[in-house]
Amino acid sequence: MAQINYTKEMTEKAIADYQAGMPVEDIAFALDKSVRSVRSKLVREGVYIAQEKSKSSEKGDAPSKKELLLDLEKVAPFEVDGFQGATKKAIDTLLNHFVEKSNNGT
Repeated sequence: MAQINYTKEMTEKAIADYQAGMPVEDIAFALDKSVRSVRSKLVREGVYIAQEKSKSSEKGDAPSKKELLLDLEKVAPFEVDGFQGATKKAIDTLLNHFVEKSNNGT
């Protein structure tokens, strides 16, 4: 005989709690199940709505790292090949330093 993973009561409670706005993590804790298991059960029951993934960064109109390095190469008095691992913010700060320096005539 197959082992029942979720009883009818557990399933009904999970659905009711989820539809009431309880986080999946809290439902999993209450049922002594993993978050993944509860999420899968809610998906199978047709009630789970996937959360929209947040974007880690918005690119917008900001220049790419490659574009920043090309601009830096034009104004820096040294080779910029070693800066591929630098952050965009660091490259931009360095670029702004040299642009300001050249605009001030120093």
